[in-house]
Order: sequence, then structure tokens, then C-alpha cells
Amino acid sequence: MSTTILHRRTRIVTLDPGEEVAALCQPDDIAIRPDANGWSVWFVGDDGTLDGYDEPYPSQKEALWAAKAAAEYASSGD
Repeated sequence: MSTTILHRRTRIVTLDPGEEVAALCQPDDIAIRPDANGWSVWFVGDDGTLDGYDEPYPSQKEALWAAKAAAEYASSGD
């Protein structure tokens, strides 16, 4: 079951294996999803498109820190 935190007005959704970003996330969310290579970070666009980093993170903790940093940058207005 996915978990959601709110960081700087941005929802960060951590998915379980097999859960789909499109089914559980909404526009402007950041999704963290495990796969065979680590933990991927995905950004959900206004139209539902996904954009993510090229390489997954080795741990959920590192992916979460990256997602939090992205949320802080987004909230800064830059």
C-alpha cells in the first residue's frame, strides 16, 4: 500500500512494488517507485505525463531525500 507525505505543499507518494504511478498519483505529485535497479523518482505533469531522473537511487531513503529537495526547489518559485 502506498504512503503519502506532504513536503512544502507537494505530495510525495511512495509506491509498493507493482503499484502504478498513474493509478495513485495526481498532477504535481512526486512518486517514488521501487524497481529491479533501485528506487526511481517520477514527476507527474499536469496532463499525467511522467518525467524522471535517468538513474534510480540505491535506497528508498536516498530517493526520498531527492524528492524532498525537488519539492523544496519547486516551492521556492524558481
